[in-house]
Amino acid sequence: MTKPLPRLMVAPNGARRGKADHPALPIELAELVETAIACHKAGADGIHLHVRDEQGKHSLDVGLYRASIAAIEQAVPDLFVQVTSEAAGRFGPEEQMHMIQELKPSSVSLALSELHRPPVDKAAAQRFYHWALGEGVGIHHIAYEPAQLGQILEFVDEGIIPGRNHQLQLVIGSYAGTDPSRPEDLDPYLKFIEPRQDDLALDWMICAFGPAETACLAYAAEHGGKLRVGFENSLWNADGSLAKDNAERVAEVLAATA
Repeated sequence: MTKPLPRLMVAPNGARRGKADHPALPIELAELVETAIACHKAGADGIHLHVRDEQGKHSLDVGLYRASIAAIEQAVPDLFVQVTSEAAGRFGPEEQMHMIQELKPSSVSLALSELHRPPVDKAAAQRFYHWALGEGVGIHHIAYEPAQLGQILEFVDEGIIPGRNHQLQLVIGSYAGTDPSRPEDLDPYLKFIEPRQDDLALDWMICAFGPAETACLAYAAEHGGKLRVGFENSLWNADGSLAKDNAERVAEVLAATA
């Protein structure tokens, strides 16, 4: 059975940022473990994990993931560990799917819009999602905009995505900053979620970008959402100051949503 999403998940590095963006952004395995320990102490009960290759670039290498998961689970046994299947401009659907099928993670975030690109082969998508359910792979579905959430729910209704219990990652704003994060941008997502609460169990979380991250997460918490925070999405505190590290971001969001 898929574990529920943690209330507060840290996303400490992502696929794009490096040491030039912030010296405390973790790249090496030892840094990821140190960050996991610090963020757990600060109040995070989960980690959204990206791994990097020897050049520090985003990777979907199964061996790197296995080593990172093992090290973090040994250091922080109570921490929920999730991997990403993000393309980040480097990987196609075949590579993403191969990683998931080889690793069989207990939790993986994936975007239907990346893994099943138009024209969508619904039969192939159905085989994949049913395989994941049978193998105990927990899928955390990413929606970068409300229309994508609508498509995910359509796939549920059509039986392409099986079951009635689903985990959602709702994205507020954009990595590039061209679409600023605002708390009220959650509302169009809620219009999809609220009517389905009687027939579906939707376990949802949000992430936001820049100095508005804390305000957006606090708004989501008020509406029953779970929260993802960290340097993947924002390096800044609510007052606009540069955060010292991921643990400081976790502590601020925890205090704002207590």
